[in-house]
Amino acid sequence: MRIRIVHDTVYTYQQPARGLIQILRLTPRDHDGQHVREWRIEPSVNGRLTAREDGFGNLVHWFTADDPTDALTVRVTGEIETFETSGVVRGAVERLPDLFYLRDTPLTEASAELKAFAEKVAGKGERDALPMLHRLLAAVHDAVTFEPGPTSASTSAAQAFEVGKGVCQDLTHIFLAAVRHLEIPSRYVSGYFRRDDGADDQKAGHAWAESLVPGLGWIGFDPANGISATEAHVRVAVGLDYLGAAPIRGSRVGGGTETLDVALRVEQVHSQSQSQGHGQQIQSQSQSLGQSLGQG
Repeated sequence: MRIRIVHDTVYTYQQPARGLIQILRLTPRDHDGQHVREWRIEPSVNGRLTAREDGFGNLVHWFTADDPTDALTVRVTGEIETFETSGVVRGAVERLPDLFYLRDTPLTEASAELKAFAEKVAGKGERDALPMLHRLLAAVHDAVTFEPGPTSASTSAAQAFEVGKGVCQDLTHIFLAAVRHLEIPSRYVSGYFRRDDGADDQKAGHAWAESLVPGLGWIGFDPANGISATEAHVRVAVGLDYLGAAPIRGSRVGGGTETLDVALRVEQVHSQSQSQGHGQQIQSQSQSLGQSLGQG
């Protein structure tokens, strides 16, 4: 699938702000399931944009601007080609040992209720990692209603689970808390999702999880949609939680009250020249992944 993305993040300040620092995790990397055809980051004000790699292997851009400004727009435009892998992530940049992703954070620490929930779901069938992860995926999707408003960027997994409502970030944190409690290395993924309902315009990016399955490697699980990651998912950054993979984090001097607006368009580009048969076939080790994990 070829996907075009236009993502505008607009900050408006009550009074001129200066000394802007923006940390941007907005640039995807190639792996077996995706190829970046073109990608641009364009801040609306004069400044310095430098690229580096963080400890997770994410591409990170630092944008700094000294002069006062009353508004800043960060525009991302790009086109990426994705390939169906049944959620299996191969060929990604890995900078940390797998067991690092067992670490809890304040946003993903499991409460007693969440631990009991995870253990109950795990005990309903096979204890092998893959079927257990699929049960947890379905259970989290059913237990938490997708609803913007009741939660914020600082809401923890335990708090969102107690409320029973949240957005993709919250459902991902809950899933991470549950599976890490079951001693399965798992990580947070930020990116984009091409919806299949024809809605190209979206209000925010997307988030899901990746868990390590013996013999298969990392597999993407999207609890907000109740599915494994597909070719509709564009993988951008990973971390232990939202804070490690946040698309934009920043600081400034002055400026007063800040208003944030986001405009995002994720659309499929129909082209007869799309690549066919990319990558090699991966043989499935579970019926829940189908007869084969073909890329193409």
